[in-house]
Amino acid sequence: MMTDLLRPFFDGSYAPHGYCLLWQPELIWTHVITDTLIAGAYFSIPLVLIVMIRRRADIAFGWVFWLFAMFITACGVTHVMGIWTLWNGNYGVEALVKVVTAVVSVATAITLWPLLPKVIALPSPKMLRVANAELAATIAERDAALVRMHEEMTQRELAETALLQARKLEALGQLSGGISHDFNNVLQAVGGNLELIGRGSHDPERMARWTRNAMKAVQHGKSLAGQMLAFSRVQALAVTTVTIAPMVAGMADLIRGSIGPANRLEIDPIDPALAVTTDMAQIELAILNLAINARDAMPRGGTLRVAAHARTGKVHADLPKGDYVEISVADDGVGMLPEVLDRALEPFFTTKAVGEGAGLGLSMVFGVARQSGGTVALRSQPGTGTVVSLFLPRVAAVAANIAGDDPEYGTGEAVAATLAGRSILLIDDDDDVRATVLEILSEAEARVISANSGDAGLQHLRHMRPDLMIVDFAMPGINGAEVATLARATCVGLPVLIVTGHARSAELDAVAGQGVGVLRKPFTADALIRTASGLVSGRPKVDARPA
Repeated sequence: MMTDLLRPFFDGSYAPHGYCLLWQPELIWTHVITDTLIAGAYFSIPLVLIVMIRRRADIAFGWVFWLFAMFITACGVTHVMGIWTLWNGNYGVEALVKVVTAVVSVATAITLWPLLPKVIALPSPKMLRVANAELAATIAERDAALVRMHEEMTQRELAETALLQARKLEALGQLSGGISHDFNNVLQAVGGNLELIGRGSHDPERMARWTRNAMKAVQHGKSLAGQMLAFSRVQALAVTTVTIAPMVAGMADLIRGSIGPANRLEIDPIDPALAVTTDMAQIELAILNLAINARDAMPRGGTLRVAAHARTGKVHADLPKGDYVEISVADDGVGMLPEVLDRALEPFFTTKAVGEGAGLGLSMVFGVARQSGGTVALRSQPGTGTVVSLFLPRVAAVAANIAGDDPEYGTGEAVAATLAGRSILLIDDDDDVRATVLEILSEAEARVISANSGDAGLQHLRHMRPDLMIVDFAMPGINGAEVATLARATCVGLPVLIVTGHARSAELDAVAGQGVGVLRKPFTADALIRTASGLVSGRPKVDARPA
């Protein structure tokens, strides 16, 4: 029964819409043309929306555009049906199309109203321009702040380096008495053995023994001077992996010099695998400061003990659980009262008399430990001494070079090297050193022309080209590195040997390279001949006579 009622709506039983317009051509074609144009526009708009959404996936609320596309497409279909019903009475199909259009339209409207506040909140192009301008201004302010911060960091690094250097020099001043004692011992050993040799003994075995004793004392003095130069030189702060055992062993002479001959130094065996990450110069200075404090706490003499052990777990209340290295410096001096112990790590706190201490030693040690991720612990009792422990995070040790014979000083054994027939220009402002080196080179059968300044040596190069130039680094006027640079510009490829008693400097690093060697004072005759021979080896001899 229901199908009988609905059939007329779909079988064309009703009069077409054109009948209502009395089939007037102007009305019929007006409807056809306008509905065609409207339908075409409706069908093209969804295509534009779909292409835009697919190419701009970042557009907010993109899914709403799909609803718009469906709604507009449905509207276009209704206009197509309007043309169809001009000649066909299928009003049921037209009704179904309008139902679909109504559903899509209502769904789109229901969806749009809740989105309205969000759409309104979207920034407009003008708002975006203003926001971009504000962002650019913020970025400019940030860049300026970064520049200022970089400048402040640079100034801070310079200040830290200067402070570290000042602390080093203060520490060196504290240990100068002990160092002078060691050097006097060196001079005594050298002078005494040379005096014995000068008496002209006819026993070759005794002469050889006195020579070995003097050479051993000189090597000890060189080692001590090298440690002081390395310790005192200005260097940038640098965090590296520091292996504890060789560091402490290398400081042994400095520590002995700082505590003086009245005190005894004991260094417990240290596991070679113990290593930390810190600034080596600062940790060395921290240990030296602790040694000086211990010396002052033992006015009648005593024992200073340095040890290092691996610690695991909760080693200190201020540190998390983990693996640590404990570096301890212990003395058996007067100790500290509880009220002094409580304030010992405070900057500028000291119990010493005015002029005897600035109160920065322990606070500096504490600062180094904290910067390295560790801390400091103090244990002390009046009359029983003090133990200061640095707890630093443990890391894997790195391979280290094992020191053997000094390659620059030599072992004292004869070497198969010769300078026979070689011409050498020797430049040194010290008359005694120049005379000694000249004798060594002459004994090696070299032809030597000497000069007492860099300028005089360069004057010789205008009239000769030697096989080798040997020049002292520290001289008045122009130094050895500058002389080497000027000489090699005049005589391209000229081998140069720079001898120096200074710590390694940037000037030496800049000039050292192919054909330029560096030899540290003091050196043996063998070391000088071996090094000089190595620089001229394989080169043809030249005629160094004046042109």
